[in-house]
Amino acid sequence: MAKLSNRFWFQLHGWFSLPIWMVFCFVCLTGTIAVVSHEITWLVNPNARAVNSQQLPAQPIEHLIAAVEKAHPTADVTNVMRFEPYLATAVTFTDTDKPYAIAYVNQYTGEIQEVNNGVTFVGFMRSLHGWLLFPWQHSYSLGYYLVCIMAILMLGALITGLVVYKKFWKGFFKFNLRTNQGKRTLFNDLHRLSGVWSIWFMLVMSLTGLWYLVQAICWHAEIEIEPHAPMLPVAQLPASSNEQPQVNYSLSDSISIARQLYPDFNPSYIHLPEHNRDTYHLSGAGDFIFFDQYSYKLNVNPWTGAVEYKNDPSSMTLMQTLSHIADPLHYGTIGGLVTKFIWFVFGIILTGMSITGFCMWFLRTNKAQKRVEQVADQVVGESA
Repeated sequence: MAKLSNRFWFQLHGWFSLPIWMVFCFVCLTGTIAVVSHEITWLVNPNARAVNSQQLPAQPIEHLIAAVEKAHPTADVTNVMRFEPYLATAVTFTDTDKPYAIAYVNQYTGEIQEVNNGVTFVGFMRSLHGWLLFPWQHSYSLGYYLVCIMAILMLGALITGLVVYKKFWKGFFKFNLRTNQGKRTLFNDLHRLSGVWSIWFMLVMSLTGLWYLVQAICWHAEIEIEPHAPMLPVAQLPASSNEQPQVNYSLSDSISIARQLYPDFNPSYIHLPEHNRDTYHLSGAGDFIFFDQYSYKLNVNPWTGAVEYKNDPSSMTLMQTLSHIADPLHYGTIGGLVTKFIWFVFGIILTGMSITGFCMWFLRTNKAQKRVEQVADQVVGESA
């Protein structure tokens, strides 16, 4: 078998990046912004901040729901999301004049600080990065597939780049940027230095991106990764009456039941029952650092208090485990603000690498084109 030349690997490295480099650059940039989207929201929107000047303890979630129902008597609260301690709790509801609304409720004071129509900066950036705002149809989005394919290209660019860059490990200690030898040399030095220090980051992004591709295929093929709790049997429901029956177990009771099972349970997402045969859907985080904030899942029967379904990191299947560790690794939430900052910096570096790579290609192509034109002019001149 003939030995592949370094030129072949170099050209292959370029082809992994150049054909859709603008899409790749855009995905990297939006992902970088999405990493710190919560912090940007805190910075630009004072109503999203959970100010706690009096050092009050966080109120029970039921109190926050009651505050929304008091301000909007005809509202139907559907779910509650809790974020970082410095961000207000989001209570989602519908009302006669609001098809979909989110109330930012300060979990320490119980004050409703803002009600918007559901369009948030965090949601917008995650959607823009995740599927480029392409529409979803029949459990799939072409934009989601397009973004996931970037993982294959990134992995290919990483492997071919390491093949081209001989003894790349020496580049960790070469910080000299030759600024006096032209743009092409400067871009080359920047590209190599950034690439060497970003090996681990590109590998993490590639592997998590590949998982998102597998996940998309499962959604498209209607392969269930996590089962849904079944509807409650009719026999468990109270006898019919003209009035809406009151449940026997409140949301607070359900959270207490969850903490009896999992003492480290910290609720982050709660979906209230939509009908009499539905359950409390509780999701939260625990002491498993690499798992997301939805790794504990419970469905609590509001009539009997029974746990109809539960799952946690210790009992997950392989597919479920990958599903719950992908986001913390992809968005850098495993260590709070520290890892978010690291992911943000390397996201900027990766975005810059796509730009310097294109600049190198453009300067090389432009130089080659000028050389061809000079030869052509010379031939024309000699023939004349």
